[in-house]
Amino acid sequence: MVTLKEQLRQISERIKEDKFIEGRGLGNEISFYIFDYNPKDELLVREHVMNLHKEFKDGLYNRKIIEFDLYKMLIDITKEKRIFDRIPEMESKQGKDALFKAMTTFAKPEIFLNKIKEQIEDHNVVLLTGVGKVYPFVRSHNILNNLQEVLDKIPVIMFFPGQYDGQSLQLFNKFKDDNYYRAFRLVD
Repeated sequence: MVTLKEQLRQISERIKEDKFIEGRGLGNEISFYIFDYNPKDELLVREHVMNLHKEFKDGLYNRKIIEFDLYKMLIDITKEKRIFDRIPEMESKQGKDALFKAMTTFAKPEIFLNKIKEQIEDHNVVLLTGVGKVYPFVRSHNILNNLQEVLDKIPVIMFFPGQYDGQSLQLFNKFKDDNYYRAFRLVD
């Protein structure tokens, strides 16, 4: 059994491979990868993502990494829509169901994709984080399904707190998401 520490080490090795950045060896599929992990290891994975930024700082190995934390993006969207400060009041007065409905009306994948397009610049590796923190307002398979229209030539690694078996995503090892079979497991 491969340890989490070894799996995390393999992420860097994969990113350094030419075939990773060029998308070769994937049968002309998009270069979307999922790094799934036990949700209890969230803090270790977050720390490792910070280390990846340091390791590839300033385009080292010709890799320019950009991270999109879906949760932070959602917070920014609520601030742009000027509802961030009203969220606690909305929840207490109208309830969680009303809050969920309100949040999902503007937390559409297209809004996230537009933000990604605006910020991608010359980066050539995308890290998606915050998947567990943003649930249930944003679903990972919706982002991936729509992201392929925007980033068809840039490798994407989604850090997923749960299980991915190559066919379906199971967030927190509990909630089965819709099937998603276009991504590859980053490490085994």
